[in-house]
Amino acid sequence: MEETEEKTIELEEGMECVQKGLNKLKIIIEGEPESFTSDEYVMLYTTIYNMCTQKAPHDYSQQLYDKYKEAVEDYILTIVLPSLNKKHDEFLLKELEKRWASHKLMVKWLLKFFRYLDKFFIKRAEVPALNEVGLSCFRDLVYHDVKNRVTDAVIALIDQEREGEKIDRVLLKSVINLYIDMGKGRMDYYVNDFEEAMLRDSACHYSRKASTWIVEDSCPEYMLKAEECLQKEKDRVSHYLHSSTETKLLEKMQNQVLITYTNQLLEKEDSGCRALLKDEKVEDLTRMYSLFHKFPKGIELVAEIFKQHVAAEGMVVVQQAADVANNKTESSGGSHEQDFVKKAFELHDKYMVYVKGCFADNSIFHKALKEAFEVFCNKSVAGSSTAELLASYCDNTLKKGGSEQLSDEVIEDTLEKVVKLVTYISDKDVFAEFYRKKLSRRLLFDRSANEEHERLILSKLKQQCGGQFTSKMEGMVTDLSLVKDNQTHFQEYISNNPATNPGIDMTVTVLTTGFWPSYKSCDLSLPVEMAKGVESFKEFYQKKTKHRKLTWIFSLGQCNLNGKFEQKTIELILGTYQAAALLLFNASDKWSYADIKTELNLADDDLVRVLASVSCAKYKILNKEPSGRTVSSTDHFEFNSQFTDKMRRIRVPLPPVDDRKKMVEEVGKDRRYAIDACLVRIMKAKKVLTHQQLILECVEQLSKMFKPDVKAIK
Repeated sequence: MEETEEKTIELEEGMECVQKGLNKLKIIIEGEPESFTSDEYVMLYTTIYNMCTQKAPHDYSQQLYDKYKEAVEDYILTIVLPSLNKKHDEFLLKELEKRWASHKLMVKWLLKFFRYLDKFFIKRAEVPALNEVGLSCFRDLVYHDVKNRVTDAVIALIDQEREGEKIDRVLLKSVINLYIDMGKGRMDYYVNDFEEAMLRDSACHYSRKASTWIVEDSCPEYMLKAEECLQKEKDRVSHYLHSSTETKLLEKMQNQVLITYTNQLLEKEDSGCRALLKDEKVEDLTRMYSLFHKFPKGIELVAEIFKQHVAAEGMVVVQQAADVANNKTESSGGSHEQDFVKKAFELHDKYMVYVKGCFADNSIFHKALKEAFEVFCNKSVAGSSTAELLASYCDNTLKKGGSEQLSDEVIEDTLEKVVKLVTYISDKDVFAEFYRKKLSRRLLFDRSANEEHERLILSKLKQQCGGQFTSKMEGMVTDLSLVKDNQTHFQEYISNNPATNPGIDMTVTVLTTGFWPSYKSCDLSLPVEMAKGVESFKEFYQKKTKHRKLTWIFSLGQCNLNGKFEQKTIELILGTYQAAALLLFNASDKWSYADIKTELNLADDDLVRVLASVSCAKYKILNKEPSGRTVSSTDHFEFNSQFTDKMRRIRVPLPPVDDRKKMVEEVGKDRRYAIDACLVRIMKAKKVLTHQQLILECVEQLSKMFKPDVKAIK
């Protein structure tokens, strides 16, 4: 066989063929109804292939590489740039979109024809890929020439849309994507050539708008417009801007519309934050929080206004309670103290809804609410501290026959609210002292409606104020729970030792000294029956326990006596002092004040109260000579056999003793001890401290229970 040698394609001949193909490609790209036939395509591809694969010196790869670049540049210079230079504004953008699409199509065709060159020559010669060359040509010749005009046109369209005009968003997205395409996915061209200018323009746009709105619109109207603009800018980003622009764009808009006018907007006289709180505009307050919650300056101002508003409302409640007390009138549902606490609850419930709803449970607003309540909860209400009023309110809620018959759920909710208010008062030790006093009366005189409720509030107080706060109160409740067992054992002891039986029904409540409030004890000369009972219990208790001393507090005792009057026998429920005094009249119908005092061994203060309760008050069991409403040391008393009452069983109360002053003094004394203990504790731990540091540390530790007086610390 004879070997045939392929004909070498000379440069001129090959280039002529290539040029012919390129000319036809231009016509096709420009939209003429022409296309490459299969033969033409194969011919062009083969020619280029052969020119690249011929042996040197006929390897024309470099010349073809240059020809490729020349073809792209020629198309841009002769067709693309002239067409773009004739167009402006939106028409420029449409033309650019069209020309960029045509350019990409042309490069796509060329890559097919020059495929071999792109596959092998590029790597060997270490030159940019053909696709990259095509992009570089467009970027260098077209993009850099028109970018400023294009950016201006895009921004103009965005501004038109902001003014309410309808624009071609698809066109905008396509043109904006060109900035990203020029950087081959990198954002440099997008940021430097478009985004920065667009953000500057946006800032100017919103600066103009905001300066008009702040003068013309109310706060709610202004916020509605701001919210609407915020949403529209987000919408813009999702439709045609790059997602990375959203944060910057919103920041610019918020800076001009919200931050610049924060104080002016929120403090608008008739429509600002104060007015919205006053008029209970929940929706507007929610919008306000939504707009300002990311800006410390804005949210702190809203919180401060909220705090001032709540504090002012609280002071109104304090003043109302004071006015009611001064007028000596009572509102329906209870006294002024009860009314104050209820209104404080209502106020707290109302504004907690705001905190959790409008202000999204933000801790800044919880703090503001707390500080607002601390302002008025530490004011004196008609001469009483809030601590005293809360203790009284608890007493009314927890004792039998309280002001209202409430369900368990309502009581639990009420106790929760009380504990919440306790956390706001600075003198928690005052509350503890008054609460303990009232708790003791409920427990000792069987006035507590429900032991579970007593334990419930103590557990809530313990949770909020610590175990030390409630330890004594818990001890009191525990003491009372042991009374039943103690009494059972005492009855067993009497049954086993008949000689010790006092002949009366007797119940003894043993209290632990450290838990209970301090009570005045006296050596009352008891009637024989009672004295025998006391001795019997002493014997029983000494055998049951070792090294425990009993101190009898007769002032807390209760006695049931049968009074045999001429008309009928009446059961009298009395205090131990009252019972001891009346039992004297079994021996003689008439006694002088001095004789009674000697016989009972009572102090004048106590004896006057006792005799007044049975001779000058509602139930005149004794007749007093001379008659009158007060008892003096020269009076004589006689059993009133004519006394009667429609009831067969009556409680004879003692005139109340105002021990408030004494309790306040006890609190003061306890505070001095607390300060001493705290100072010792700190110095034991720290060893060495400056005087100022020691005072600060002491104040910090004690402020959980009360606000210590620095002079007292010094």
